Amino acid sequence: MAVGIFDSGLGGLTVLDAVTKRLPDVPFVYFGDNLHAPYGVRDADDVYNLTTAATERLWEAGCDLVILACNTASAAALRRMQESWVPRDKRVLGVFVPLIEALTERRWGDNSPPREVAVKHVALFATPATVSSRAFQRELAFRAIGVDVEAQACGGVVDAIEDGDMILAEALVRSHVDALKRKMPTPEAAILGCTHYPLMQDIFQDALGPDVAVYSQANLVAESLADYLERHPDMLGSGTESLFLTTGDPAKVSQRATQFLRRRITFQPA
Repeated sequence: MAVGIFDSGLGGLTVLDAVTKRLPDVPFVYFGDNLHAPYGVRDADDVYNLTTAATERLWEAGCDLVILACNTASAAALRRMQESWVPRDKRVLGVFVPLIEALTERRWGDNSPPREVAVKHVALFATPATVSSRAFQRELAFRAIGVDVEAQACGGVVDAIEDGDMILAEALVRSHVDALKRKMPTPEAAILGCTHYPLMQDIFQDALGPDVAVYSQANLVAESLADYLERHPDMLGSGTESLFLTTGDPAKVSQRATQFLRRRITFQPA
């Protein structure tokens, strides 16, 4: 009954932490492609090939349902995977869905015409690859009208977090927020469009100011997953064991993960 959680590195641990708290009886298999991180500077074909390889490994571990807890993979690879690659008995879901549900206050399955929503000015902070894909803007346009999205590519933030250099990460976040504000001085809401960024959520909030609603993904994904599994219990795979898999150095990745989640995490070679 395991569910797979995939990320290019350690950022998806923020999602894993939330879903394990929300669904304590479900075993999760986490796959971090730390060897190839970060994905945010790779082209779409490269991201697609790496993501499909990781997904196949999670299927081997008994996970019929895989969550791409990586916005770059969700933006650059998910639609192509769903349209031509994922078999009928498997599911691969992305992390844009819960964010857009929250922002537009409508269910993903609501196919009614786009309508006006309360928030008009939205800042999107994401990796360069996610920003260039315009996937968030495209999905949002299907559901809402009159929303101005200003995207800021946050180069270097993921690398700093993966390296454990939180001082550099904070400096970069503040610099990127300043750059965004020069383009959109008064955003009403901010989307943290990378699963690494919740680790810096307090810094984003402080830099943006108290009047900006900051949407982070982990808890939203957890609630959406719980709802999905309630409606599709058949998608719980055959796996029964929680695992942590990495393409990187297991000892180094385990040390970083333990620091992030503040509990002992032991990765195995993927």
